[in-house]
This record gives sequence, structure tokens and C-alpha cells, in this order.
Amino acid sequence: MAAQQKSESQRPSPARARILYAAAQHFYAGGIAATGIDVITASAGVAKMSLYNNFASKAALVEAYIDARHEEWLGLYRARIADTATPQERVLAVFDAYIDHAAAAYSHGFRGCGLLNAAAELGVDDPGRIAVRRHKEHVEHLLAEHLTTLTDPSSAQRLAERFSFLLEGAMARAGLEGQPARLVHAREFAAEMLTAL
Repeated sequence: MAAQQKSESQRPSPARARILYAAAQHFYAGGIAATGIDVITASAGVAKMSLYNNFASKAALVEAYIDARHEEWLGLYRARIADTATPQERVLAVFDAYIDHAAAAYSHGFRGCGLLNAAAELGVDDPGRIAVRRHKEHVEHLLAEHLTTLTDPSSAQRLAERFSFLLEGAMARAGLEGQPARLVHAREFAAEMLTAL
């Protein structure tokens, strides 16, 4: 019974979920600094007190938004990797997850990586910016993990870094252009590079 109560208390409240969803929409579309608490609460249909009952501050809401974006990407990656059979396909699943994220229906258009957009607005030591760095390091680690089955660990790490650069550059250009074509091209380039291993 106690375990059931604990799991229920850890479940996010409907108000928290609405607030986080509204914040995510506005942070991505207009930026963190440009999005006030009043806009978020109005969009979520909650009182300002409800926001502060669920998040200690706007900074805490930003951190939750970054964590949610990370989990959202991981969900896309897990769905893609479930259908893979080879190490090469697993590397390309990382690219596919980026393409899936870019192809999502954004109500105000695709603006590139929401995590990098957020990091650009945050101070150097801000916990949210550190969380974004951890996400990018996680993606590079996944690439290295898959590449290690194709080459030696040192080469795998170097290649994972290059693939990360390829992904981030393609994401930046795709964001500027408002559509995922650059990411598709990056995937094609990665697939060519993998044939040389």
C-alpha cells in the first residue's frame, strides 16, 4: 500500500503537465526570456499560484522543460533503435531520431534544436545549460557505443565526435531553413562514412 501511495505521489499532477506543455510550446516558439509566467499560466489555464506550487521558480520550470525535451528525444531514439539489426543501423538511428524531432508538428514552425536554443539564452553556469550539455554528451556517448562495435574504442570516440558535429551543424541549418532536409543529408553522409568501416 505504501509503495502504491509513493508511486501515486510521484505521478505529475494534471496541472503540472499542462504548465510544462504550455511552457514548452512558448519557450520553443518565442524563447525563454520572452515568455513570461503570465503567458504560460494563461495558456495552461491555471492560476499563477498553481505554477509555483508545481515549480519553485521559472528557472525550475526551464530545467523541467529541458529534462522533458531530453526524454522526448530519448523516446524517439528508443523507437528507432528497436527496429535496427546492425551497428550501422544503430548509429543511423541517432540521426533518424533527430530527423523525427525536426519533422514533428511545431505550431509556430521548426526552429532547430530546442535544447541549444534554450542554452543560448542561459548563463554559463546555469543548471539548465549544464543539462543541455549533458544531453549532447549523452548523444555522443550513444554514437561512440555503437561505433565501438565497428572499430577500436579510440577511433570510435573520434568518429562519434565528428558525427556529433555533423548532427549539430545539420540541426542548426535545418532550424534556420525551417525543415529537416539538412538532417536527411547529414544522415546520408553518415551512411557513406559508415561503409568505410
